Formats: sequence, structure tokens, C-alpha cells
Amino acid sequence: MIGGAEPVWVLADPRAGTAAQAIGIAERLGLPFRMVALEWGALARLPLGWPTLMGLSAASRAAFRPPWPRLVVSAGRRSAPVALWLGRRGAKTVHCMRAPGSGGFDLQVVGAHDRAPPAPNRLEILGAAHRISPGRLAAAREHFAGLADLPSPRVALLLGGPVRGEGLDLGIAAALGRQVAGFAGSVMATASRRTGPAATQALAESLKPIPHRLHAWGSTDENPLLGFMAWADVMVVSGDSVSMLSEALVTPAPLFIAPLGDEGPRHRALHDSLYAAGQARPIADAPTAFAREPRDEVARIVAAIRARGLLTDG
Repeated sequence: MIGGAEPVWVLADPRAGTAAQAIGIAERLGLPFRMVALEWGALARLPLGWPTLMGLSAASRAAFRPPWPRLVVSAGRRSAPVALWLGRRGAKTVHCMRAPGSGGFDLQVVGAHDRAPPAPNRLEILGAAHRISPGRLAAAREHFAGLADLPSPRVALLLGGPVRGEGLDLGIAAALGRQVAGFAGSVMATASRRTGPAATQALAESLKPIPHRLHAWGSTDENPLLGFMAWADVMVVSGDSVSMLSEALVTPAPLFIAPLGDEGPRHRALHDSLYAAGQARPIADAPTAFAREPRDEVARIVAAIRARGLLTDG
């Protein structure tokens, strides 16, 4: 049963990247919150633009019981009608991403790359919300202090893979590794699930000539991603991942985007929005350094929630 005294509920979409947007906001509010795992039924595929639980599976739908929360944080098209349904029961609603019925949210957070028209309830940010904060990076810098021994410039290479599917082309992985190795003193690289084992191995071979650390997907070792980000003098992020590009904005390091070739219009619009804001440059411009201010967009969202009184009763 869902219930209890938590003032904030997070509607957690089954897709980890979507859920992380809502979770990241809730974590920064500093209040107790309840994770509400959503399970979709067949009707979730419909563009439900009104307050309803129709898109949920029967088991998930039956779990909703009062007392209702003061604030609901959600992300993704499918969770929008659920948030609006809770809004009808007195909860304030904060929703990330475009969705039908968006006029009904108390605050809607959209990326500049989505080019949504201005609205009184709409907050535009660069990229997407996420769970990386300056505090977490500071703690990681201390926890992974051994990375300071790597030669500078330390380049953090965050590699994804095909936008839809798994298994990055081996040639693309190897070429990107060689390119980064050509201007790095050392490389701190991570490979994702979509990279695939073969492309991860190709990346490892390309980095052999220089000092490096490589964390492969599925490794049982502690994930050093936050340490890599905290100690990076330069960030190189593949263009397929909205999440990784958005998270990289929290660091002060120059950010270069490495397109993998299959990004669609929405990803390219994201790249363009980061270039226009002076927050990133194409990998072709590397290694020319450039100054940029860190962007903590989740802090902006939290500030907007408080400024609009969405955590107050009544």
C-alpha cells in the first residue's frame, strides 16, 4: 500500500533515466519522500491528457491510498496523468518533460532543446534533471583522491552507444579512444550497457599507449564515475546520452560532445542548446580549452519549487 506521512512522492517510471529526473529533484528538496514504482498497463500507450490512473497496471493502480502527499514529482509522458490525478486530490505537482495535459501542472520542467512555448507554469533548463549535485561531486573527489596521481590533463571520457539498442561500432569506439588519447595526459573512461563488451574492449586497446582507468559496464568494482567527473580537467561525453550530458554540466571542466552518428533531431537539438549557451563544444574543437561556469539546473528547479510555495500547506 502507498501511504504514510511522507510529504513528497516520487512517481518512478520503470526507465531508470526518466525516473532519475524526478528522484534527483526530490533528493535536493531535503524532505522525506516516498518512491512510488509505476507499472504500466496496455492503456499507457495512449496520449492520456487528463487526470487518470488508467495507464497503470491493475496492481499498481490498486496501491494508491491516502493520506495523499503535499507534493508529487514525476517525469515522462506516461506518469503525467497519474501526477494530475494526485493533483486533483490536493497535491502540488512538479513534472519533468513535455506531456499531454501540461497546463495542469503547478510546475513543468522542460529542456531548452524541446523548444516548448513559454507558459506561466513552465521552467526551461539546459538538458534534463538528474541526481548529480555539487555536494556529491565534492564527496567523490575526496573518496577517489587517488585519481590525483594520474597525469594532467585528466580527461573523463563517458561513452554510451546506439540511441536505440546495444553494441557500439568497434571502429567508432576505437577512433574516439585514439582521439582522446592524443590530447590527454591520462584518460578516465566509463562504458555503458549500450557500449557493449566488444566496443569496450576496442576502447581499452586504443587507450593502452597512455595512463588510463576504464570502468566497464557490469564490473563488480566500485563505480568511479563520480570520481572521474570530480577530477576531470576535461570532459568528453558521447552525444547519445541526455543524462550524461546534463550531469556533466555540474562540473567546471570544459565539455566536448562526441556524436556517435545515429542521434536523432532531439539529441542534436540538445547539442545545439549546449553550444549556444557556451556550455559545450563539438569534439572537433578539442583540445582547445574554454571557460565555462558550472550549471546546477536541479538547484534552479528546487528554488522555483520553493519560490512558488509548492511545499506549503493550503
